Amino acid sequence: MAKIVAVCLSERRGTPKRDVQEGWLREDYGLVGDCHAGDPVRQVSLLPLESVLRMRERGFDVEPGSFAENLTVEGLDFSQLKKGVRLQVGEVVLEVSQLGKKCPEPCEVSRRIGTCIMPKEGVFARVVKGGRVRVGDELRVLEGPR
Repeated sequence: MAKIVAVCLSERRGTPKRDVQEGWLREDYGLVGDCHAGDPVRQVSLLPLESVLRMRERGFDVEPGSFAENLTVEGLDFSQLKKGVRLQVGEVVLEVSQLGKKCPEPCEVSRRIGTCIMPKEGVFARVVKGGRVRVGDELRVLEGPR
């Protein structure tokens, strides 16, 4: 079973996101209060907890939110996700809109901690149906690409 282990936001770009334990995902917008919300394609960012832990094992001082992700997820095989796949977290429905991203060189995360894993390991989604999301919520894969 996959679950949410952190719900992270930041009011200002270029600053680490902090775990706020729960938040509201607004349809076709993103995480309310987060500086990256409103982007038409990358409304919500997701990153596997396993990626964060791997970076910690390599000696980096990181935690959920360090890579500017909104939702840190445990127990989901991100390598199996494709664009168009729908995910459900409680009443929220997300649709994978982008796998990875191209960062400006160097991106803010890279300048701050020395490396960034979002370009290869992060997943972005748009909010199809909004609602509350919180730490401990189960995340399920609903369906394949539309």
